[in-house]
Amino acid sequence: MKHPVPAVVPGGMPDPERPLRLARLESKITELAAHINAATFQLLNLICEYDEQEGWGQHGVASCAHWLQWQCGTNIGAAREKVRVARALPELPKISNSFSKGRISYSKVRAMTRVATPKNEEYLLNIAHHGTAAHVEKVVSNYRRGKRLEILFEENNRHAHRELKWYMDGDGMWVFRGKFTAEQGALIARALEGAMDELFDEQRNEPSDVSAETPQGVDPFEAKPHPIDTRRADALERVAETFLAGEKGERSGGDRYMVNIHTEAETLTANGEGAESECADFGKVSAETSRRMACDASVVHWHEGKDSEPLDIGRKSRTIPPAIRRALKRRDGGCRFPGCTCSKFVDAHHIRHWADGGKTSMDNLVLLCRRHHRLVHEGGFDAQTLSNGEIRFIYPDGRPLPASPDGRFRGNAESIRVENHNNGLEINPETLPPLWRGEIMDQDLAQLGMQSLE
Repeated sequence: MKHPVPAVVPGGMPDPERPLRLARLESKITELAAHINAATFQLLNLICEYDEQEGWGQHGVASCAHWLQWQCGTNIGAAREKVRVARALPELPKISNSFSKGRISYSKVRAMTRVATPKNEEYLLNIAHHGTAAHVEKVVSNYRRGKRLEILFEENNRHAHRELKWYMDGDGMWVFRGKFTAEQGALIARALEGAMDELFDEQRNEPSDVSAETPQGVDPFEAKPHPIDTRRADALERVAETFLAGEKGERSGGDRYMVNIHTEAETLTANGEGAESECADFGKVSAETSRRMACDASVVHWHEGKDSEPLDIGRKSRTIPPAIRRALKRRDGGCRFPGCTCSKFVDAHHIRHWADGGKTSMDNLVLLCRRHHRLVHEGGFDAQTLSNGEIRFIYPDGRPLPASPDGRFRGNAESIRVENHNNGLEINPETLPPLWRGEIMDQDLAQLGMQSLE
């Protein structure tokens, strides 16, 4: 068995002060960690409030997690977890109280909030106070595994009721309704998750109920769909689009649409008189939607007479030639909208639309993902080319959208200590370490305790 070699002073003798110095260092570490835990609770409170108010929507980002990734340098998966935990804490006052005092770590809170309810939070909190984060993770994992087995047993009784129906409602919207077995549902969900990953350039298998994803709808009298539902609708379209393409792969602007605009030509111009266009056999779309679709698409110029008889049908062409698209992809790499990291399924956006005389040239083009391309057209945002060639994005109210987060220094560890002290928190080196002294946890007993609280 190897023993640690004691530190020595320059003369070659053991250093008798080393254990005392290490003890002081350990105390500083545990005390600061407790302060950071208390500050993390305050941070999550702010995140919860910001997400509830959808403050991130004003910047055109997809969710609160995406805003954290952009402005706070947080990995998207970790950001989504922070939003999930932030949303769970208001319903768990006992866990929140202990967390706010620095007595439990974020790792323990993150694990507990996966299964915690007002009924079992005190039980979980007792495990967190007396055990390590590994103990908490094990209890939560075993509990979730047991619940999954119960759900799987019940699923067998629903096998005979699988179905899929669809119809078009009075507003011209398609409505799909279905029930699927566990195997079918898992396969469909995985395909949708994969499509959502491509749409938002996010990691696969992230939780789907973490954060709101779209800003307030434009119609104040119509009920707003759940943001996750709108994301799934976009993902289902992507799955169908990929299947119809015959192979999996990226299909950029010109490969997606052949636009048949049944309207006056002036509708495509910025100041045109037309209000909407007819999308052949599929209802009507707004003039601005027509401009977005025609911004980067395969187009056939079809000139009709007054009685709708075709007078001249031009050849199919792409608004963005392949050579320019390759150069544009090399220059931009992906969506250029501030804070966006999407690099697949991007459109080439005409900063000045070709219908308004804008050129299809590099200095008048910028890559945008589907979401931000829609925001720039229908969402009120704008893009401008500056005199130095840089591209600037504009809020709907005319303010310039910052290209990067504010890099100023925003705080330090000492300020955390001072703020916690001013808030009446008595934090010391003994606040955070658990009461565990090496005992072996009885997992069966722990699970019985959890089940008794259901």
